[in-house]
Amino acid sequence: MDTLKNLLKQKATNLRIHSIISTSEAGSGHPTTCLSAADIVSALFFHAMRYDCADAQNPNNDRFILSKGHAAPLLYAAYAEAGIIPSDDLLTLRQIDSILEGHPTPRFEWTEVATGSLGQGLSLGLGMALNGKYLDKSDYRVYVLLGDGETAEGGVWEAAALASHYQLNNLIGIVDVNALGQSQRTMYAFDIDIYCKRFEAFGWQTIGIDGHNFDEILPALEQAKASTDKPTMIVAKTFKGKGVSFMEDGDNWHGKAVPKEEQLDTALAELGPLQTDIPLQIETPNSVEKQITTLKECEPPNYPSDEEVATRGGYGTGLAKLGAANPNVVALDGDTKNSTYAEQFMELHPDRYFEMFIAEQNLVGAGIGLAKRGKIPFVSTFAAFLSRAYDQIRMSAISQANIKYAGSHCGVSIGEDGPSQMGLEDIAMFRAIPEAVVLYPSDAVTTERLVAEAAAHEGIVYIRTSRPKTPILYDTDESFPIGECKVIRESSEDKVTVVAAGVTLHETLKAHEILAAKGIAIRIIDLYCVKPIDTETLLASAAETNNTLITVEDHYPEGGLGDAVLGAVAANGVNVHKLAVTGIPRSGKPDELLERHGISANAIVQKVKDIV
Repeated sequence: MDTLKNLLKQKATNLRIHSIISTSEAGSGHPTTCLSAADIVSALFFHAMRYDCADAQNPNNDRFILSKGHAAPLLYAAYAEAGIIPSDDLLTLRQIDSILEGHPTPRFEWTEVATGSLGQGLSLGLGMALNGKYLDKSDYRVYVLLGDGETAEGGVWEAAALASHYQLNNLIGIVDVNALGQSQRTMYAFDIDIYCKRFEAFGWQTIGIDGHNFDEILPALEQAKASTDKPTMIVAKTFKGKGVSFMEDGDNWHGKAVPKEEQLDTALAELGPLQTDIPLQIETPNSVEKQITTLKECEPPNYPSDEEVATRGGYGTGLAKLGAANPNVVALDGDTKNSTYAEQFMELHPDRYFEMFIAEQNLVGAGIGLAKRGKIPFVSTFAAFLSRAYDQIRMSAISQANIKYAGSHCGVSIGEDGPSQMGLEDIAMFRAIPEAVVLYPSDAVTTERLVAEAAAHEGIVYIRTSRPKTPILYDTDESFPIGECKVIRESSEDKVTVVAAGVTLHETLKAHEILAAKGIAIRIIDLYCVKPIDTETLLASAAETNNTLITVEDHYPEGGLGDAVLGAVAANGVNVHKLAVTGIPRSGKPDELLERHGISANAIVQKVKDIV
C-alpha cells in the first residue's frame, strides 16, 4: 500500500507540473485550482476508476465529469499521464486549432459533456448514473469533481435531491474545498463539516477528508464504492496552488498563469522532478455485450377529421407511440406530465420515464447526461419554465447532446392562468441555439409526426405545443420533413401571404374565410418548422403575392417566427409585416387575449385590408 501511495503521489506531482507548464505556455488558465485537486485526480484516474484507455466510447467505462471545468489543464494532464494523448499536446492548450480548450468540450473525445458554467456537473452525472443503474443496468460508476464555490448554485442541490431519491449508489461526488473563489473566500471557507451536513441532509453518504493525504483519499473512495443505496459525496479540504509556495492558499491567483522564466522556474523546482516511468496499471471495465437496438415503424396518427385535439395532446400520444418503436427513447418531466401529456409515455413505458419534479435546471442537466450515454431523451415542461434552465440548454449545444425539448402552454392562448405561465420567449431562446431545430405544430397529426422526426434527427430539437384544442388540419398520412413548410391555402388571386403556426394558423384560416367573403384572397403558409426555415417556399409565395408577407405568432416579436421569416427574405426585398404579442399580458379568456394582443382573426383581416 505504501508503494501505491508513493506512486500516486508522484502521479499527482506530474499532474501539477503539466498543469503549471501548459497554462504558462498558453499565457492564461487556472493552474491553482488544478494544483488543489491533483491528488484527488491522481487517485481517481490511476487507482479507483476503471476505463479502457484504447476506447473512449466503451459503454462500461467509469465516467468522469469535471464540474469545475476551469481545471481543464488537470484533466488533460491526467489523460496524458494515462498514455491517451501525447504529453506534447498539452502545450497546445487554448490554441485555436487545439482540442484541448480552456474549459472541456467534446471536441476532445474523452470529454463527454462540456463544463465550465459552474453548478451543472452533478446533474450531468445524475443522468449518466440513472442510465447505468436503471436502463443499461451496467456496473460503471460516475465520478463528479466539484469546486466548493459552485455548491452555491441551486442546480447542485436539485441534483443532490434527485440522486438521493433515485438511490444512485453509482454516483460519487468529490467537493474540492480549497476555500478560494474567483474574487474572495468561499461562503464556508474550510469548514468541511458544514458541507458534509448539507449533503447528509439531502440523503447522501458523506466522507470528510484531507484532500492531499492518500491515507484518507484511498479509503474514502473505497467506502464510496461500497455504498449500496446512497450516492456519496467526499468533501476534501485542499489548498489552492498546493505545492508552490508563492501561490498556495493565496489570493488573486485565480485565472492567472505563472509567468515564464523566474517564477515558473521556482514553481517547477518546488514541485520536484517529472517522472515518466511510473508502474501503475489502470483497471479495465468489465466487458459487456453490445446492445443491438431494434427499431420499429412508429404507429401513425389516428384522429377523426372532425375531432379537436390540443397539440400538447398530440405530443403525449406521439411520444408514447415513439417509445414503443424505439427502446432508446426516454422521457423526463418537471411535475407537469399531466399538462404536457408526457404521462402517456410514463403509463406505457414506466421503466424509461424519470420524474424530475419542479427542478428545471436538473431536468435538462439529467437529460444531457442520458443523451451522452446513448439515449434519446425528451424533456418536457411548460415553455415558460424552460427559461429557468436556459444556461443548461445552451450548454447542451456545447456538449453536442442529442436531446429533445418540448415546451407546452405557449403564448397568451393559455388564457386565465396569466402571464407567469405563458411561454412568449421560447422560440427566440431556441432559435439562438446553434444548429437547433425549432418545430411548431398546429394540429395533433403534425405534432405526432414531428415527435418522430425529432427522434430521428441527431441533435437538439425544440417542439412548441399549445394548450387549446384545435381542429385537425391534415390527413393522417401527411409527412412533415424538417426544414420545410406547407402552403395550405393558395390561388392565383392571392394578394398577400400570411405565415403562421400553432393557434395563430387557425386564426389565419378564420381570417381567410372572412376575407374570401369580401373578395380578398390570401395565401396561407403553415410554418411548422421555424428553424431551419424554408426560404425557398417563402420567397416563391412572396413573389406571387405582391412581394408581401404577414407573420402572425403567439410570441413576443423579438426573435420569434416573424423575425425568422424576416431574416430569411429581407435580402430579397420582401416586405414583412409582423403581428405578435406586445406588452405584458394578463389573465383572460384565450379569445379575448388573442384579440387584445392583435393576433386574432379580426386583427389579421384588418392588417390585410390595410395593406391591400
